Amino acid sequence: MQELLERVRAAAAPAALCGKVADYIPALASADPAALGIAVVDAEGNEYAAGDARRRFSIQSISKVLALAYVMTERGEEAVFSRVGKEPTGDPFNSIIRLETSAGRKPFNPLINAGAIVVSGLMPGSSPLDKGERFRAFVGSLLGRGDVARDDAVYGSEKSTAARNRSIAWFLKELGLLPGDVEDTLDVYFRQCAVSVDAVDLARIGAILCLDGVDPVRRGRVLAARTARVCKSLMVTCGMYDGSGEFAVDVGIPAKSGVGGGIMATVRDRFGLGVYGPALDERGNSAAGLAALARLSDELDLRVL
Repeated sequence: MQELLERVRAAAAPAALCGKVADYIPALASADPAALGIAVVDAEGNEYAAGDARRRFSIQSISKVLALAYVMTERGEEAVFSRVGKEPTGDPFNSIIRLETSAGRKPFNPLINAGAIVVSGLMPGSSPLDKGERFRAFVGSLLGRGDVARDDAVYGSEKSTAARNRSIAWFLKELGLLPGDVEDTLDVYFRQCAVSVDAVDLARIGAILCLDGVDPVRRGRVLAARTARVCKSLMVTCGMYDGSGEFAVDVGIPAKSGVGGGIMATVRDRFGLGVYGPALDERGNSAAGLAALARLSDELDLRVL
C-alpha cells in the first residue's frame, strides 16, 4: 500500500497545474498549490501516508458531514431532516436560487451551504463559542484525541468575507429554518469550517464510516450505524459539489470535498482515504486529489456503484 500511494501521488501531482487555490477566503490564498498528500487507514487500523499527508489545513465543507453526524447524534435524525432535504441539486455549493424556487422551501441537502447553515443552527450549546467548542470536541472524539485545533486566521477571514452566506442565512431565517440569531448561527458555521485537520485525520474518519461507525483503531463504536450510513449516502449523491455525478461515474465511492483542498472518502469494509491538494478545479474540488482518487479506484477496484 505504501508503494502504491507514493506512485499514485507522483502520477497525480501534475493535475494541480490545472487548478488554483481558493482566494475568495483570503486566508486560503497562501496555500501551496503544488502540495499533495494522500493517506489510507484500513479496516484493521493500519495507517499509510504519502507526500503532504501531515500538513494541516482547514476542513471547510468536509465539516458538513461531521456537523450532520454530530447533530444527528445530539438532536436526532428528525430534527435535521424536518428542515433539510436529502436530494442533490446539481447547483454550485453556495447557490441561493433553489431556496426561492423549490416547492419544499428548504435546502435540498445538508452538504450545500444552505443546508449546512441550518444544521449549524441546530448544534447544542449556550453561545457560538460554546457550540463551536463542542463541535471541535466531537471531531476530537472521532479522532481519539483532545488537541484538534481551529485555524483562527481562516475563521476570521471567512467571517469577514461572507456576504453570500449571509444572504443565504437571512433567506433561511425568513423561511423559519433558523431558530436563533442569524449572525450567531453563521459564527458557528465559520468556526466549524475552520477546524484544522490533515489527510491522515480524514482517512481515520473515513475508516470509521467504512465500518458503519466503528473505529478500527480503538475497536469500539463511536457513531451510530444509522448516522454513518446516512452520511455516506449523502456523500455519494451530494459530496463533491456540482461534480458529484461525474465523481460517482469516474471514482464510484462516497466522498466529501472542501475548498481548503481536502477530500475525505470511504470504501465499505475496506478503508478510509484522505487527500490534501489545495489547487482546486472550477467546482471547488482538489484537482490533484480527484486524479489521485480516480487512480486509486482503478488500481484497487474500489467502486461501490
